[in-house]
Amino acid sequence: MRRHPFILGFTILFFIGVVFFALIYLLGLIKGDGRSLHLREKVGVVRIEGVLIDSADIVEQIDEFAQDDGIRAVVLRINSPGGGVVASQEIYQSVRELTKKKKVVASMGAVAASGGYLIATASDRIVANPGTITGSISAVMQFADIQELMKKVGVRSSVVKSGKFKDMGSPVREMTAEEKQIIQAIVDDIYDQFTQTISENRKVPLGSVLTLADGRIFSGRQALAVKLVDELGGLQDAVSLAGRLAGMEGKPAVVYATKKKSGLWKYLIESTATALSGKIQDSIGESKGAQYLFR
Repeated sequence: MRRHPFILGFTILFFIGVVFFALIYLLGLIKGDGRSLHLREKVGVVRIEGVLIDSADIVEQIDEFAQDDGIRAVVLRINSPGGGVVASQEIYQSVRELTKKKKVVASMGAVAASGGYLIATASDRIVANPGTITGSISAVMQFADIQELMKKVGVRSSVVKSGKFKDMGSPVREMTAEEKQIIQAIVDDIYDQFTQTISENRKVPLGSVLTLADGRIFSGRQALAVKLVDELGGLQDAVSLAGRLAGMEGKPAVVYATKKKSGLWKYLIESTATALSGKIQDSIGESKGAQYLFR
């Protein structure tokens, strides 16, 4: 019996379509960001992890979701003790821009302190686990003094400078009282920026914030009692809350931001350089500039 050409053509097209969509789905799984074909509405998740040194990758991920019309809301999964002031502030500002387009919920993991907490305050709502370590609202700059060590090994230092403050914070001499005042003024100004931001975003009087902003840490449950967070829960609770804030119906699909991948050789070189740099800085106590960091 001769097959009808229309039915045969339709069958072939249908088969090609099934194969095409299957390939797209598999590529989404291999890519690992959850961005396969979902019929459900989507909530994007951006991971903010570890000590914050450079903001570029995280800001890029946030901007990616900001421009993706398929992402209705975003959750920031924060597992960070903070880090550099500039990195923290740049990520914070990126989140503030994101909130102008989409609902954003911060989900605190094991620790979301200092600069990590600053970033959380940029979101519409903050969700913490009961045992999350948070707070550490403070600023710090650290300088080493290795004079005694140099004496023991017989090393002396000579400095030629164009201004009396040019080697301020040098590890080979004690800081003068005038230099300490300059550094203290910088730390105080950065601290003031931090507390003002919390007061404005959390709708808490500045005086109340200052009573908490002495570097102390809180559990998630304690943070809820003093209005540093909005509710207790885990990542899934934050995803559900983001979906509700965005007006979604039903359980949203979760999409993770893609991370830039580098070649194996480049990765090994960068990892080795970072590790060596960290060991050297730890051994001599070198300052990395002003920090919002919980240690």
